Amino acid sequence: MNALDEAYGLPHVLRETILAMVRRDGADLSARQLAVLLTVYLTEGPHTVRGLAAELRVSKPAITRALDRLGELDLARRKTDPLDRRSVIVQQTAAGQTFLRELRAAMVTASKGEATRAAA
Repeated sequence: MNALDEAYGLPHVLRETILAMVRRDGADLSARQLAVLLTVYLTEGPHTVRGLAAELRVSKPAITRALDRLGELDLARRKTDPLDRRSVIVQQTAAGQTFLRELRAAMVTASKGEATRAAA
């Protein structure tokens, strides 16, 4: 498979991954919520509302709304920064780690399916 074929296969992998996550038990995440979650879990922290807003180039209220939802689902938690009580640190949770494992598994399955489809 050449690079062009691989690039065209990526939307299929994304679609299959999203479908797998939507079909599983549990709540769905919006693109913004997923972006916040992945940033918190896959990039070095500590993460703050202000820092996430800057990194994702969205407003602080948008980050706050995403974190509200992630908090409701126990996928992330906010804690006051003990060094600067005006700042809030976003923390990972066990449920968030489980969600990330499920997401990875869905991506692996989707990419294997795409490889099979491309080879046919």
